[in-house]
Amino acid sequence: MDKRRILFVCLGNICRSPLGEGILRHLADDRGLAHLIETDSAGTGGWHQGDPPDPRSIKTASNHGIDIAPLRGRKVRPADFNAFDLIFAMDRDNLRDLVKMAPHDSSADIHLFMDFVSGERRDVPDPYYGDMSDFEEVYDMLEKGCETLIATLFANK
Repeated sequence: MDKRRILFVCLGNICRSPLGEGILRHLADDRGLAHLIETDSAGTGGWHQGDPPDPRSIKTASNHGIDIAPLRGRKVRPADFNAFDLIFAMDRDNLRDLVKMAPHDSSADIHLFMDFVSGERRDVPDPYYGDMSDFEEVYDMLEKGCETLIATLFANK
């Protein structure tokens, strides 16, 4: 089976998308599938390039045994649209921006994350202006979604 390359995208790449990347990597490791999944995260905006994830994202992930502190923010690059098989936008605004950014020869499959994993066309809310409970809510959504994603991608594994 070929390695699946998955990119999580939010606005600044400091809250939702690094959590998605960390959760998927963690779940893949736990299930012995790490060799079959390559994951990364990026933002449609470049304000936080080189910055670590938001301290609240780091704390939330850490509370669940996941270390995302080494991750660094980056902006989506044109090459990402051919380097990744699946690109997941955390919300409809970022989905719209990704579709606009995608080169015409792109091979990536771009989706709203919750739509892909649950069939519900809903956003993963941005917790940036919230408190720790908002980060936990996002974590729970992403964890359930990543569990479904793994089950979908590796149904015959």
